Amino acid sequence: MSRIGKLPIAIPAGVEVSRDEKTNIVTVKGPLGQLQQYVDGDITLSIENGQISMARPTDQKRHRAMHGLYRALIANMVKGVSQGFEIRQELVGVGYKAEAKGQLLDLSLGYSHNILFELAPEIKVETITEKGKAPLIILKGIDKQLLGQVANKIRSYRKPEPYKGKGIRFVGEIVRTKAGKSAEK
Repeated sequence: MSRIGKLPIAIPAGVEVSRDEKTNIVTVKGPLGQLQQYVDGDITLSIENGQISMARPTDQKRHRAMHGLYRALIANMVKGVSQGFEIRQELVGVGYKAEAKGQLLDLSLGYSHNILFELAPEIKVETITEKGKAPLIILKGIDKQLLGQVANKIRSYRKPEPYKGKGIRFVGEIVRTKAGKSAEK
């Protein structure tokens, strides 16, 4: 049995989970919002005693894969509507700036023009600029998948380069740097 799939998901106080049997859509409502996810009809989902448990019909490779996948997706939904998710990114480089204007993120990344990035309404953005420190972009939301996609899209505008480490990186990310030409001599 799947080590991930067999783990029950605890439902915190204030979170409501329901499944529509016809469409196989699981809805999770909480204090921060509501999320929906389709679950394959082969995977059985039971909600009892404040826990969600999942089971698969056979040990086929497809069923094993879906068992762990849907358990992880629903666990992320429960955590998202109760606590939320946050991703922090820092801009490393001289003159790199970020400014949040509502749902619009204005990035100055050393190009001849600023990059204006419009965010989905489900995501909240905040920027922090302190003297002597790299500017920070803080993304918050309840949908972990959407939040990760947006963070990677922002990072793709200026990935950390391997010689000086300049670019957009996640806070705590370690960028391996190369020695460069002068190290050969």
